[in-house]
Amino acid sequence: MTAPADRRAMIAKIHIARKDLALTDDTYRAVLTRVTGHDSSADCADPQLHAVLAEFKRLGWQGAAQGGRRKASGKSWVRKVWAIWGDLKPLLDGATDDTLRTFVRRQTKSRKNPDGIGDPEWLSPRDATAVIKGLEGWLARTRAARADHSADASKMVRDGQEPREHAHDRDA
Repeated sequence: MTAPADRRAMIAKIHIARKDLALTDDTYRAVLTRVTGHDSSADCADPQLHAVLAEFKRLGWQGAAQGGRRKASGKSWVRKVWAIWGDLKPLLDGATDDTLRTFVRRQTKSRKNPDGIGDPEWLSPRDATAVIKGLEGWLARTRAARADHSADASKMVRDGQEPREHAHDRDA
């Protein structure tokens, strides 16, 4: 048996992975049940906790070993990019920080820089302005699409119809 502090750390990682993967409570408990036979991480034995972490990594969670926590940038424009990304990321299926880096690279391609800028930390204030505007637009479109979908589903339920299932609504 692992020391209590190690066990608490594993459970904390599971909850971080749950949040990073944007799993609903039902989906999270379904994964726990499928992997361990329990619907609560507190009821799991240590090997089961390791199995849950392995499953979350299989589902795309990178964990601290690969991604880790970034040190806050000293540049306000970079902090703003990451803050907007923090609002947008949970709304996207399977998004990672590499998704943001790809977006930054695409937004900053030019004749002078055909490969774009590979990380928000390397943005100039001018480049960051374009990236921030792009992220804000992406966030607004994503929120609007979710609101439209939610309104459509609510109307269908009121009308006694079965809401349609969309690919982004399905659990992993």
